[in-house]
Amino acid sequence: MPESERSRWANRRAPDLDPWREQDACGVGFVARASGERSHDVMGLALQALSRVAHRGAAASDSSGDGAGVLTQIPARLFGRDPEGGEPFAVGAFFLPRDPSALALVTAIIEEVLAGEGLPVLAWRDVPVNLDVLGTGARATCPTIRQAIIAPPIADGGRGDADAWERALYLARRTMEHRVAEAGGGPGGGLEPCFVCSLSCRTLVYKALLTGTELGAFFPDLRSPDYETALAVFHQRYSTNTSPSWALAQPFRLLAHNGEINTLWGNRNAMRAREPALASPLWGARVDRLRPVIWAEGSDSTSLDNALELLVRSGRDPVHALMMLVPEAHEGAVEMEPALRGFYEFHECLVEPWDGPAALAFSDGVLVGSALDRNGLRPCRYKITRDGLVVAGSETGLVDLEPQEVVESGRLGPGELLVVDTRRKAILHDAEAKREVARRRPYARWAARNIRPLRPTTPAPAPAALAEPERVARQLAFGWSHEDLRYVLEPMGAGGQDAVWSMGDDTPIPPLARIPPNLYVYLRQRFAQVTNPPIDPLRETLVMSLRTGPTACGWCGMSTRCSSRRRWRRCAPAPACRRSRSTRRGTPPPPPGRTRCAPRSTACAARRVARCGKARASSS
Repeated sequence: MPESERSRWANRRAPDLDPWREQDACGVGFVARASGERSHDVMGLALQALSRVAHRGAAASDSSGDGAGVLTQIPARLFGRDPEGGEPFAVGAFFLPRDPSALALVTAIIEEVLAGEGLPVLAWRDVPVNLDVLGTGARATCPTIRQAIIAPPIADGGRGDADAWERALYLARRTMEHRVAEAGGGPGGGLEPCFVCSLSCRTLVYKALLTGTELGAFFPDLRSPDYETALAVFHQRYSTNTSPSWALAQPFRLLAHNGEINTLWGNRNAMRAREPALASPLWGARVDRLRPVIWAEGSDSTSLDNALELLVRSGRDPVHALMMLVPEAHEGAVEMEPALRGFYEFHECLVEPWDGPAALAFSDGVLVGSALDRNGLRPCRYKITRDGLVVAGSETGLVDLEPQEVVESGRLGPGELLVVDTRRKAILHDAEAKREVARRRPYARWAARNIRPLRPTTPAPAPAALAEPERVARQLAFGWSHEDLRYVLEPMGAGGQDAVWSMGDDTPIPPLARIPPNLYVYLRQRFAQVTNPPIDPLRETLVMSLRTGPTACGWCGMSTRCSSRRRWRRCAPAPACRRSRSTRRGTPPPPPGRTRCAPRSTACAARRVARCGKARASSS
């Protein structure tokens, strides 16, 4: 930035950034080579990108940042191994206690658990760090940072199945977490801090309580020419609803997240409720050791990573798992491919969506990519060069690229994905990546066979009118007040509109109220109050629905699969668009060859009806 344009308030930790142009949000993204060729250049570009999203993070007055980090492939040369034909090994990155006795106890637990899984620890490595980089608060809480070098499973030498090796490491991590907690490693225990940043035969995480501009200086490993990787996920944290801590810095074991999970408590409760039913041939009786799936003290991002890790380690690839957890809006997407719609209908019966806003970067060491939730309220932009370098992140200009080398620039839309497969040396855009997953199994047929929607019943008869004394007595019994009648019921009855209220509430809390309030007043909704634009269900019908359970066809009450090309003739009693509201409400059907559609359904009328051969319709 030219000196003439630099603000006099320029941040000394990030001198290239002007605070007048800063915005508050996490910075997230990835750098990858589609060829899978490992080099230090990818690590250097990731550090450059991380420093350029530092303004999206936050720091305390003592310069202690909210957290920053990278997730990469394991750099074999850094550990003195040959990346081509050397012996395979796994690496665990740990935050451990600083007290010598507690450190020795935790180390013994880790080694014992790994040995019990047939994964002996070959050596421990103290990660070189520069504590002078940290702020006062971060330095005071800095844990002992160590890496464990782990041998492959004794049973097969680690060469047979990398996925099985990952499952064994995942199971070992969950076991050691339970063991450490039992030994006093819980909140306030003497074994804190104890946190497993990563434990994998493919990936390695470096993270700390600092800002993105300081990560390379704090970890000299990251600037070493021996640190070679084909992919790197980076993250700069802005702590919204939780206090900054070393454990909550990102990336986590599979993903990094920008945004908030606004359905967090519902997702956590649902995961906890289905834990007794967890079963898989891959785990057998060992599945009990995976419970609880969600780390109770974690952030919303941690919980999403926990759910994603369970699905991935249980046999799904990250793209499949993310399509389950963070699905795109499919109910109103009339042009969606039937196989993909069937995929979403089938999986929405298995797991609830984790709704954002969310921009995600993820990797299992082979696949790396970015994804947006179905609302698309967090940015993700990308560039692809001629030699297969892909850079995606929260902003443009994250790394310096020659313009003539860039062959594609773009951004992800709501619910979209961008995936780099280093094994197949391929770059997969949204439609291609999802189509590949959706066609692996006959999800549409499974959904149509097993979903049984509830059909409308005969309307209940209107209740008899109550006498005035009886009505007043019931209103009082149920806690109704004059304000409820005057400001809530009257607008709804007279104008058909909900009452408009501000978010502020200065009334006494129920236990201190002068007049005993209704029971329901004691119950309050928990939500993440952030600066998202207001939600308008009329203008955002694609991502909003009042439906509960699988989508139902308006004509026959069957699942949306009945509106597919094969079953349209069976369910449509009149040549009308599926989204038309006229015939369903009892009004006469439109004349032959015509159809009246709801607003914004022109494409549906022009394509759906003509495609099924039922009529040649034109929209009005």
